[in-house]
Amino acid sequence: MSAPATVVAGGVWDDLIGQDPLVELLRGIVAVAQDRVAGGSGVGMTHAWLFTGPPGSGRSNAARAFAAALQCEQGGCGVCNACRTALSGAHPDVTLVATEGLSIGVDQVRELVRDAALAPGSGRWQVIVVEDADRLTEDAADALLKSLEEPAARTVWMLCAPTPEDVLATIRSRCRHVVLRTPPTEAVVRLLMESDGVAEHLAWSAARAGQGHIGRARRLATDEDTRSRRREIIGLPSSLIDLGACLDAAAGLHEAAEAEGAAVAGRLDERERIGLETVYGVAERGRRVRGYSGALSTLKKDQERRKKRVVRDSIDGALLDLLSFYRDVLVVQLEAGSDLVNEDVRADITSLAHKGTPEQTLARIEAVLACREALEANAAPLLALEALMIQLHV
Repeated sequence: MSAPATVVAGGVWDDLIGQDPLVELLRGIVAVAQDRVAGGSGVGMTHAWLFTGPPGSGRSNAARAFAAALQCEQGGCGVCNACRTALSGAHPDVTLVATEGLSIGVDQVRELVRDAALAPGSGRWQVIVVEDADRLTEDAADALLKSLEEPAARTVWMLCAPTPEDVLATIRSRCRHVVLRTPPTEAVVRLLMESDGVAEHLAWSAARAGQGHIGRARRLATDEDTRSRRREIIGLPSSLIDLGACLDAAAGLHEAAEAEGAAVAGRLDERERIGLETVYGVAERGRRVRGYSGALSTLKKDQERRKKRVVRDSIDGALLDLLSFYRDVLVVQLEAGSDLVNEDVRADITSLAHKGTPEQTLARIEAVLACREALEANAAPLLALEALMIQLHV
C-alpha cells in the first residue's frame, strides 16, 4: 500500500479568510481521505458534511476548497488541473449546485441523487456541493435523505446553510457539522489591501461596513456605485420626519430593488431563451417543436423566481445596513465604547441617539428584524417596507 500524499499549505485554502481552525480540520480530513484512496481504512472520512456560518463567512468557498482538495493528489495544491477544475465547477466528479431561484425543487435533487450513485470517473471521489441547502423544498429534502441514508462508497455530499436549523433535523443528523466564524475585520482589511490593492482607509471603512461579509466588503471597497447606494440607505433614518417621507423612503427602496431585478433579467433572460430555442432547433425548423412550449413555460417560471429572489436579496441587504445604523445608535446611547460600523456618518448617528432612548432604538431594531421575517414569509415587499418606515419614524 502506498503512503498517502502530503497535504500542502496554502493552495485551495487561501480564500478562506479568518478560518484557520476550520482549515486545519479539513486538511486533516483530506489526509484521511487520501489514505482511503490509497487503500487504507480512511477512518474519520464522512460521506456528508454540513457547512454553516453567517452570510459572507465563506461557506461555499470552504466546501469548494474541500472538494478540490479531495480530488487533488497533493491534497489541495491549488494549481493542478484537478484543483482548478473542481473550484470552477468544471471537474467531472464535482457538481456545484447554486440556485438563483427561491428554492431547490425535488426534480433537481432527484437528478443529483442519481449522479451521487455513480462511481467517480477519476477513481477518487464523487462530490456534490449544494450551496443553498436552506432552500431545499420539503419534497427535495426527502429525496436527498435517502441518498444520505444509503451513501455510495466514494460519494461525498457537502451542504451549505446559514445555521443547522435551516435544514431538516433528519438531514443534519446524518451530516458532520462544521462551523465557519465571522472573519475578523483585520483579516478582511488585509485581504482587500493585498488582493485588491485597496487603500488602507477605504479597506477599513469597507471591512467595517461589510460586517464580516467578504463579498460585500469587496464590493464596497471597489465599486463607487455600491458605496453611494449604501450611503443613501444609512441616510434614511434621519429623513423619516413625516408620513410622506416614510412612504417615499419605502418606495425608493422598492424601486431600487426592482431595478436590480430587472437588470439581472435583462442580462440573462433573453440569452437563456435563445439557448433554449437552439437546443430544440426552433430557428432551424421555423416552428415550435414538441416539448418546447413546456420547456419555455418552465424557463419563464424559473426566471420569474430568480427575479423575485434578486429583489428580496436587494431589500434584505438594505435592511442589514439599517440594522448596522441602529446598532451604532445604540452603542452611542449606551456609551458602550465599541467601534462604530458606520463611522463616516457618526454625526447623524449621534444626533439620532440624542433624540431618543435605548428602548426606542431597540424597538426599531426589532421592527427591522420583523420586516426581514415578513419578507421571508412572502409578504408583499412594498407593503412590508411601508410598515417598517412608519415604525422607524423619528
